[in-house]
Amino acid sequence: MSAAGVGDNGQVKKTVVVAEQISPAGMALLAEEVEVVDAVGADRPALERLLAGAHGLVVRSATDVDAALVAAAPLLEVIGRAGIGVDNIDLEAATTAGVLVVNAPTANAISAAEHTMALLLAQARSVPEADASLRRGAWERSRFRGVELHGKVLGVVGLGRIGGMVAERAAAFGMEVLAHDPYVAPERARRLGVELVDDLATLLGQCDFLTIHLPLTRDTEGLIDAAALASARDGIRIVNTSRGGIVDEDALAAAVRSGKVAGAALDVFASEPLTASPLFDLPQVVLTPHLGASTVEAQDKAGTDVARAVADALRGELVTTAVNLDLGRDVPDELAAFLPVAERLGGVLVALAQGLPGTLAVRAEGRLADLPVRPLALAAIKGVVARVTDQPVSFVNAPALAEARGMRVVEESAAGIEDYAAVVRLTGTVGDRTLSLAGSVIGRKGAVVVEALDHQIELPISDFMLIVLNEDVPGVIGRVGTYLGEQGINIANMVVGRSPTGDSAMMGLNLDRSMTEPEVEGFRALGGVERAWPVDLS
Repeated sequence: MSAAGVGDNGQVKKTVVVAEQISPAGMALLAEEVEVVDAVGADRPALERLLAGAHGLVVRSATDVDAALVAAAPLLEVIGRAGIGVDNIDLEAATTAGVLVVNAPTANAISAAEHTMALLLAQARSVPEADASLRRGAWERSRFRGVELHGKVLGVVGLGRIGGMVAERAAAFGMEVLAHDPYVAPERARRLGVELVDDLATLLGQCDFLTIHLPLTRDTEGLIDAAALASARDGIRIVNTSRGGIVDEDALAAAVRSGKVAGAALDVFASEPLTASPLFDLPQVVLTPHLGASTVEAQDKAGTDVARAVADALRGELVTTAVNLDLGRDVPDELAAFLPVAERLGGVLVALAQGLPGTLAVRAEGRLADLPVRPLALAAIKGVVARVTDQPVSFVNAPALAEARGMRVVEESAAGIEDYAAVVRLTGTVGDRTLSLAGSVIGRKGAVVVEALDHQIELPISDFMLIVLNEDVPGVIGRVGTYLGEQGINIANMVVGRSPTGDSAMMGLNLDRSMTEPEVEGFRALGGVERAWPVDLS
């Protein structure tokens, strides 16, 4: 276990400590460029000693890379996670120490998609139960009568990378594929031959099989609950290989027992390892212990992908899988001040579009036109993508995440503008709709939205906002204030504006908290309110 070696060019090789086993191919790739220290099985004190002179660290999920471990490695430049999740890595401590964190976000995509298809088939044809019956000495051909996938309707919830792969494979089985994902561009769905469905309840009512491919967030937790299952087509079969907690397991068990759900197959659970469950007693349910990424190929790719990323980082190259890289320190001060404006405008655009734009145009206007547009574009992309995923999003990995969801980005500059010295403008297309937002930095107000949907308005950008299109008649503002007061929602600030033609009005409100869906629906029913969009950037 030498601490350093000499490369072919005579320069001293940097050292990478591998704390957990990765594929031989990954180790070989690393060894081509760095001195590899194999620390698999080392205890914490030994690992800290080895890291004292290391430039890189590679882990899987068992090593707790906390602030103390980062502090024990003063030369550390990069931490590589051979897999997707980085929950075991203290990102704040790594970022503070200037340590890049990289992972292997696409390594298990094919394996997860194939496991989904395996579970679809296993459940449809009662493969596990039939196997167990035969091993018990029974020959029960008439008992195990399954259903075909061909000709059936598959509903895909979440049409990201894995969901798209499942859709492609299901089509090869002759299935009709529908999908619900408000953050996927229609162009991507068309390329996959998938019909998008606007809401989950409609999708559940139309499909014979349902597969779930979503991150676990506060919006998706318990998404498939008793109410959702009640809206489903009778005899639906449900597969979840994404994240535990998205499916309410108790509600699913009840629906299977009642016959509403014909069967299910789950690879992930709200509590893991799973040792007790109402699903255990149901022969119609197939269960596997989180095997989505458990293939030789996925583990090989995780090893080689992270090894390549670590080697690139140690060469000083930009790593597209980095999860904590920030460009704010590397751009002119005037441009750096607009990066948070662009990022937060991205979040506002997603709220207004209620979906991921197919095309995002980022334009630097006024004084910004003479500066690089790319950092602004990366910030805007980051702001957009961060609203649709629970994966850590940075200036580096945001473009890849956006591309995977079918979003195209255009960078533009325009020197001549009125009213403001510098503006960043985002224009998004969603289907046949075009939505435009502009933001600037204004004195004590800081970051503000200066234009929204062709309306001039100076709304400070805050965590909780409400953007409203309303009739330009007396009484509307009063009704808005009264309603929010009745709901116990304090208005921190309110601004109003008109369209250039003067035929419509807009109000923007900064609120002290987010609005619930029932509160929003009640607001939209107010007289004079035409449309309303709550924005939560917290």
